[in-house]
Amino acid sequence: MSHRLYRALLPIGFAALLALMFAPIQALANPDFLVDADWLTDAMDDENTIVLEVRYHPHRYFTVGHIPGAIQVQRFKDLGDNDASPIMRFPSRETFQNTLRGWGVNDDSTLVIYDDSSTALAARLYFLLDLYGFDMDGVKILNGGTIEWTGLNELEKEPTPPRAPGTVTLKDADPALFAEWAGVYDDVVSRRDPSVVLIDARPNDMYTGEVIRHSIMGGHIPGAINVVSLDGVDGQTGKWRSDESIAALYAAIPKDKRIYVYCHDGFRMGLAYLQLKHLGYEDVRLYNGGWSHWGNELTLPVVEGPEPYSGDFDL
Repeated sequence: MSHRLYRALLPIGFAALLALMFAPIQALANPDFLVDADWLTDAMDDENTIVLEVRYHPHRYFTVGHIPGAIQVQRFKDLGDNDASPIMRFPSRETFQNTLRGWGVNDDSTLVIYDDSSTALAARLYFLLDLYGFDMDGVKILNGGTIEWTGLNELEKEPTPPRAPGTVTLKDADPALFAEWAGVYDDVVSRRDPSVVLIDARPNDMYTGEVIRHSIMGGHIPGAINVVSLDGVDGQTGKWRSDESIAALYAAIPKDKRIYVYCHDGFRMGLAYLQLKHLGYEDVRLYNGGWSHWGNELTLPVVEGPEPYSGDFDL
């Protein structure tokens, strides 16, 4: 590089450096249910605190390690209906209650959930607790999950000794928090009820049908709007982005509508549920079974491509 060119570029580089140094820092979202590693470290001293790990690959609880004292949650077996088709329909109240009691959960327990998947897996467990009437003031999610914890702390590989069986008592599933396929079909596909919005929380290539995964059919439910819930989380840190960023994701969704959300297995839609409720959306309901149900029922209608409606439905 010539001396003259270097002198010409130097002020630009210095200006860029100053701009970076003094640029406003975008604050992370701060819902009441998100906590950091310091908060968890303090809370772990309380015998009433139960830490629950939901890993994408459950065996890594043993091979990679877990937060000391954490109980393993097997994301499919523990968070779905093992006897249903698809298996990720919501477990029954009795089954889920027995699962929680096996983890030592009582009505007044403080639960801290973490995962290694940008809170999408933790969100599924959080939603189920909400669905069955657990006191959600006592439920927290470790923002950043395993990445946040291992920044200054270590994992352990020895399984946590079982706690004494708990006595938690759940309520019947809240009908205002979920929808079955027939309700989605009636409200969105058939009647196109203007008071209802359907959100597909999956990646865009699955929404369009370019990629087919976990189902026979590709595409989306007619009328669904694609909002990728994982876009609200920083992929490197696993932490939620700012409230402004999350709000921008859902900017096209009016707050006075009933919102139905679905994904494949119930994890991304759980994250969307948390995001929407944090933003102030009051009527948010998850499709019980999601695309793992709809996309495997060959008689149910499907739209391919980037638009909510197309072909015979674009009339």
